Amino acid sequence: MTFQEGGNFGGGRVRKGGGGGKVAVGGGAVGLLALVIYMFTGVDLSGMTGGAAQEPGAQPSETVGACTVEQANTDRECRYSATLESLDTFWGATIPAAGGQFSQPVAYSFTDAISTGCGNASSATGPFYCPPDAAIYVDVSFFDQLEQLGAQDGPLAQQYVIAHEYGHHLQQITGVMDSADRQGSGADSDSVRVELQADCYAGMWAGNAATTVRPETGVPYLEPITQQQLQNALGAAAAVGDDNIQEQSAGGVNPDSWTHGSSEQRQRWFTTGYEQGSLAACDTFATDQL
Repeated sequence: MTFQEGGNFGGGRVRKGGGGGKVAVGGGAVGLLALVIYMFTGVDLSGMTGGAAQEPGAQPSETVGACTVEQANTDRECRYSATLESLDTFWGATIPAAGGQFSQPVAYSFTDAISTGCGNASSATGPFYCPPDAAIYVDVSFFDQLEQLGAQDGPLAQQYVIAHEYGHHLQQITGVMDSADRQGSGADSDSVRVELQADCYAGMWAGNAATTVRPETGVPYLEPITQQQLQNALGAAAAVGDDNIQEQSAGGVNPDSWTHGSSEQRQRWFTTGYEQGSLAACDTFATDQL
């Protein structure tokens, strides 16, 4: 999606961290598998890496600064920051309207490795949400890997990833994270329901992003989604389906081990949010048919 002309983005929304130590990740199939195992988890990541990172408790002081609209449309960190502003505005109105209490997630952009409340994370982890920190962590170089997973990189594909992680924060503040059994696996497990709901929330935001108005300018954040951009986002959702990842890494599919949902499910729930645009439609825990 393309950000509309009409004022720049102030910056300061995304904290920059990491780079304190490199965590080695193998190339080829091994590197790909390491990359996707923990993608889009929203679960406790303690102990997932043993590499160096920032000193525990260190808080990055640098932030992604002000960006022009052109930069938001071309630079990944600026797009990350501007997308969060759009998500803040949309969900800051949607959650209270449904009777909930809203708070913004903290957001980090990091390189190589970073220390979090969920343990040390490396770039191999992929984007993730850490509940104890109420924070989204993204190494934007991850977007280079989308094509390895069979997707086409593009603005909305990147924004889908960010919006999905933001969806996990919504689950944290609405109690879903605490009530769901996120330790199980299987095609109809709570783990899968959590992930599909976050996909649906990402679709809700995307479906409204071209009409969500920036308070500072009175201009919508984004131009209407093109069909190609929508296909890129759906392609990203399909690429991170459990069945696709299993096919690429192991050559077979085992639904009993799924934690995120199939490619078809992830596309369908994103589309549900995009087309129906309601929290009720995104209640994956209220249906037997995922």
